[in-house]
Amino acid sequence: MARRANFSISPVWIIGLILLIIAAIEVGYILLRKINNPYRTTTTLNVPAYLENSNSLRGNTYKVIGTIWNSLAWSPTAGRLFSVEIETTAGVSVLPVLIPAQFNYVTIEKGQRFIFQIEVDEKGILKTKDLSKV
Repeated sequence: MARRANFSISPVWIIGLILLIIAAIEVGYILLRKINNPYRTTTTLNVPAYLENSNSLRGNTYKVIGTIWNSLAWSPTAGRLFSVEIETTAGVSVLPVLIPAQFNYVTIEKGQRFIFQIEVDEKGILKTKDLSKV
């Protein structure tokens, strides 16, 4: 008489496989976020140094991640001036950021989060070179 093979998968193997799949998905998500950050090689603005003396930072390009707080001014030629809330290790600061007229196609509303690539211009004003929503 022939015997039947008794084959069963252990529950430990199933749980281990599920945990491995979840870990692979999380690692993929983290890597995708890092790759999709267009400003990952740009230095973050040192807000306390900027507030102390913006002249020392003139001509340099930085990245800033912040929340639109309020619209301060608008000019058809110069662009829009917004106050942006920026979280740093020293606390929360609100800085004015000029968004030139070339970005008028971007809808910017209070409470939205953006990553700005900014340049400190000759007068110490933070002028946006590029931006993307977070």
